[in-house]
Amino acid sequence: MPAWLEYVPAIALVVLGYAALCAVSPVGTCRKCRGWGAAVSVSRFSGRLRRGRECRRCNGHGRAFRVGRRVYHRLARLHGDAHR
Repeated sequence: MPAWLEYVPAIALVVLGYAALCAVSPVGTCRKCRGWGAAVSVSRFSGRLRRGRECRRCNGHGRAFRVGRRVYHRLARLHGDAHR
């Protein structure tokens, strides 16, 4: 028996866990702005955090769809278009 077959149950468990996470919580914090919704900079004089321009990836919301959810939407759309 090949050695890689020992890892199949662990990989299947990880994939099913991520699919469940995408089903329960389809949006997560934006990776680009880290959930702030904008670029954050530190003021040179006072040392305070300043909000910059809105994030283009999440449109300033700080939340973005997970990769698995985007893949699911794309596959569902392909399936729907194929069966029209």
